[in-house]
Amino acid sequence: MIDRWKNSPSCEDGDMPEEWVASTVVARGDNRPENEGVSVFMLPDGRTVPMTELIAGDEEAFLGERIAREYGNPALLTKMLDSRERLTIQVHPDKRFAAECLNSRFGKTEGWYVLDTRPVGGEESYVLFGFKEGVDRAKWRDLFLRQDISGMIDALHKVRVKPGDVFIIHGGVPHAIGSGCFLLELQEPTDYTMRVEKTTPAGALLSGMLVHQGVGEERMLDCFHYDSLSLDETLRRWKIEPRIEILPDGSLLKHLISRHTGCFSLSELEIPSVSILSPTGDFRVVIVYRGSGVVRAGDFEMEVRQGDELFLPARVRNLEWRVVSDERMRLLCCNPPR
Repeated sequence: MIDRWKNSPSCEDGDMPEEWVASTVVARGDNRPENEGVSVFMLPDGRTVPMTELIAGDEEAFLGERIAREYGNPALLTKMLDSRERLTIQVHPDKRFAAECLNSRFGKTEGWYVLDTRPVGGEESYVLFGFKEGVDRAKWRDLFLRQDISGMIDALHKVRVKPGDVFIIHGGVPHAIGSGCFLLELQEPTDYTMRVEKTTPAGALLSGMLVHQGVGEERMLDCFHYDSLSLDETLRRWKIEPRIEILPDGSLLKHLISRHTGCFSLSELEIPSVSILSPTGDFRVVIVYRGSGVVRAGDFEMEVRQGDELFLPARVRNLEWRVVSDERMRLLCCNPPR
């Protein structure tokens, strides 16, 4: 669905379901190409440069004074994800586990915004997350050691999803994105993923590193938060109801992820005609989800269309977005920690 969304001439499912946007994170895994995961920017003059190299030239100008001082990197990773098959059941570390076991100040809390869905193999789109009632460490460990995949799937809540659904998945929460989900994912800037399936749903064998990230299987099991909840409690805790605001210019601002975590925030701006994005002091990542138009900043002007992904440096002043398509322009605005 990513190819179709970007109007690519060839729209085929592949084995790589993710597109990393505005990333300074190097992907972890076996036999990865050097610096895989690091985004490459196209500058207004047509030149291309790795994001890490560009930011290093003037961290404060690109990231903003606060982010540059506190982190020295964007402190944010944005992804587009299109799942042809169910992803492996997994967990990401919270900040405490990441600091103690992985020597990282960042864990991997993430947020999902479902953009589109499709049935795969006759099954409607879904996600798995959160332990059902009665699941504790001993039961989960037993399922893992026996590689009882159906048992592990049954230990998690299965939730059907539709476009517009929003979820927050804190570090420590077990989860798996099911087949047929096209979503935007915001997360802390790491690639620490621990998997309890040693073989992917497609049959690929995973190395020990991809299973436990080098901490060992027993320590990996400590990464999970064993909160066993009912489905209603699970949805109350991790499914988000967006807050909608109508702006003076007639635009619709949907606050998708805000108070739910201090790691990042996400909003959607739906513009009928013209709207101004005012500066926040920090950088922004903006994705044109629907429509097309023109963006202006001073004497600079650029056409944008569905599928474009933009990095807006902190020092960019007011940006005017003007719609030129028949449909409203919808912008996904991704922000670093506050």
